[in-house]
Amino acid sequence: MKIQTRLTLVLPAVCALALSAAAQNTPKPLPPAATKTGVTYAGDLKAILDKSCVKCHSGDKPKNKLKLDTLEGILAGGRDGKVVIVGDSAKSVIVQAAAHTTEDSDEWMPPAKDAANYPPLTADQVGLLRAWIDQGAK
Repeated sequence: MKIQTRLTLVLPAVCALALSAAAQNTPKPLPPAATKTGVTYAGDLKAILDKSCVKCHSGDKPKNKLKLDTLEGILAGGRDGKVVIVGDSAKSVIVQAAAHTTEDSDEWMPPAKDAANYPPLTADQVGLLRAWIDQGAK
């Protein structure tokens, strides 16, 4: 088989793989806040964060000194400051990180490279996180 023929067959597949990888690291729009009222950390968020976040953000040495396993920890923030702006979920770092809205995929939580081990939050879960913050983060 000629080199030119091989390139014709292989090049589209390589391009498709590259585009697929790039699409996985593309920022997404911020999902809307859930319409549920009375959202609480203990009743609605803890189970979600336990599944996707606390493996890295709890214990004696949490990443970035951010503990997400307690209400007090999430409200305290971490090494880089507060991650929740009570009453303003759209500006809360935790929402932006969980929704993958930043262009820098290193800021996504859980990290894109670890998605198999730590499931990212769904749009509905991010919406619930937003509702919790907008409703006072209780």
